[in-house]
Amino acid sequence: MDKYDVKNLDLAEGGRRRIDWAEREMPVLREIMARFEREKPFEGIRMSACLHVTTETANLMRTLQAGGADVVLTASNPLSTQDDVAACLVSHYEIPVFAIKGEDNVTYYKHIAAALDHKPHLTMDDGADLVSTLHKERQDQLDDVIGGTEETTTGVIRLRAMAADGALKFPVVAVNDAMTKHLFDNRYGTGQSTIDGIVRATNILLAGKNFVVGGYGWCARGLAMRARGMGANVIVTEIDPMKALEAVMDGFRVMPMIEAAPIGDIFVTLTGDINVVDKHHFEAMKDGAIVANSGHFNVELNIPALEEMAVGKRLVRPFVEAYDLPDGRVIHMLGEGRLINLAAAEGHPASVMDMSFANQALSAEYMVKNADKLEKKVYGVPEDIDREIARLKLETMNISIDTLTEEQIKYLNSWQEGT
Repeated sequence: MDKYDVKNLDLAEGGRRRIDWAEREMPVLREIMARFEREKPFEGIRMSACLHVTTETANLMRTLQAGGADVVLTASNPLSTQDDVAACLVSHYEIPVFAIKGEDNVTYYKHIAAALDHKPHLTMDDGADLVSTLHKERQDQLDDVIGGTEETTTGVIRLRAMAADGALKFPVVAVNDAMTKHLFDNRYGTGQSTIDGIVRATNILLAGKNFVVGGYGWCARGLAMRARGMGANVIVTEIDPMKALEAVMDGFRVMPMIEAAPIGDIFVTLTGDINVVDKHHFEAMKDGAIVANSGHFNVELNIPALEEMAVGKRLVRPFVEAYDLPDGRVIHMLGEGRLINLAAAEGHPASVMDMSFANQALSAEYMVKNADKLEKKVYGVPEDIDREIARLKLETMNISIDTLTEEQIKYLNSWQEGT
């Protein structure tokens, strides 16, 4: 495991074709890569990245490498790796990858350890597993780390908890909180890719089904919107009165999960919290109910409770397990409760990851330039980076917008003019 650990290097050529296809849909990242090649902002910097190993991530790794980074990649979820992409990164781009789709937990954490053996100056996380492992098991390496970036809501929650406890030992930029990330990647990316994963896994018709969405954050908003577009009757469950009210005003039924449990046909959680679907919910579900998760960790579903309830478990389709209950009911679990959009499908479309990974690349550059000035806490993406990515994205879409006139700028900065 010194150099890499992937499923099969013979898959590399297929991975290269798919990486090239994704690159066509990532013009903002392509422009950043061209600048990085000229300026080499990461010269002498070792990076360890723990991200979903997809075609889009491959193009981010190529961008960082073009900027001079010595980068290593490991998976951020045991089921999210695309094995042909991992093989291609090793064979064609000489980027060490430690990731195999379907790896067990022991292998997953061996791969995390291998990425940390790289002795990174900068971490790049999706779920904060690198950062948490560094702080728990590799404290001797912390002095070498200048900072990190974090991709997803779950990871940001963990990092803010660490910062609040005074445990975080280096600054981290919360890429997830950038407007050009959560407004687009979380909403449009998760919405489409989650539906894609469910349909690929089950081949069921969504129209007419009662589709229960656990949560109403940006990811859940996107899923609720797309499920309704497919003709499903969408029910939202929430614990936040403001978000619940928003869901009502958006035209969705809102109720507690225990009320949704007996009537739902499909349940999908996207909250970042534990046991959103719990034992008493499983007990109330109808025969044939389908349960999935599109939050980062599978703890959103109380799988141990379902295992304990069941008298048997069968794989009925790829990524679909049937849990047989004592009363004859069957509950179907998709993708072992892991991210269904990556377990059974390909994750977010490249065009939306273009913005998310542009944020990663530019936030990493920002961290390298400013780490010595930053405190050991979680920072947002600087607004000028966020706006520049939005501007570039519009430019690549051949969309122009208005600009303020001098008169308008003066008016907006004056208190003396008004009615």
